[in-house]
Amino acid sequence: MTDVVEREANNPSTLPDVQSSQDTRAIAINKVGIKDIRHPVQVKDRTGKIQHTIANFNMYVDLPHEFKGTHMSRFVEILNNHDWEITVDSFKVMLTEMTSRLDAEVGHIEMSFHFFINKTAPASGVQSLLDYEVTFIGERKNNKNIINIKVVVPVTSLCPCSKKISDRGAHNQRSHVTVNVETEDFIWVEEIIDMVEEQASCELYGLLKRPDEKIVTERAYDNPKFVEDMVRDIAHQLNIDERIQAYTVESENFESIHNHSAYALIEKNR
Repeated sequence: MTDVVEREANNPSTLPDVQSSQDTRAIAINKVGIKDIRHPVQVKDRTGKIQHTIANFNMYVDLPHEFKGTHMSRFVEILNNHDWEITVDSFKVMLTEMTSRLDAEVGHIEMSFHFFINKTAPASGVQSLLDYEVTFIGERKNNKNIINIKVVVPVTSLCPCSKKISDRGAHNQRSHVTVNVETEDFIWVEEIIDMVEEQASCELYGLLKRPDEKIVTERAYDNPKFVEDMVRDIAHQLNIDERIQAYTVESENFESIHNHSAYALIEKNR
């Protein structure tokens, strides 16, 4: 008899489902779920290779006013069922599955990870890895998935004013350019990075020898950019790419002669 009672007590079908109970406050919740959960993922790069990395996930759904809570364990179950390679397409599958399993109208997933590119120095040809912060942002609403790709690209910027007024040299700085694009068609993360690096005073490298340092220093000097120039030139490249429906591009220049940053932002909505 005791065994029967224990089995019934541990049977999920006989346990009360408090989350699904009725709430009488009549206040809906826009986002409820789990935040900052780390999970291993596999990301394919443009060369066809698979990068094994750790991603940080935020997963939310909306909650109608009549329900007391959502089922938090289902978020983790969904994540653990998606150990395969992560692409924009599989990300959409995860987003659709999450809203379906949690009986939600709106779902939101953010997946942030470090993405590596093997870069070749311009003179010596030495290779080294450079990492970029990438975030896939997905929202499902009205039975439609909207996917954004956000990339933080570190670059060099050199001040045109400093170059113009100085007899010797010009001050430069490292800049972080953040591009967040909404796209319905496939686009490689590397393509977004290329758009940014091609418009900077100079791109960055993980490893440089002295001949390489000479080249990148002179390249930046020959290509001065204000923070305003940087975001406008990148925005122009985004405007002519038909795959991109909307975007935000922002640049923060960590000034080398000031104790503050220079900043600019451009947004384009649908």
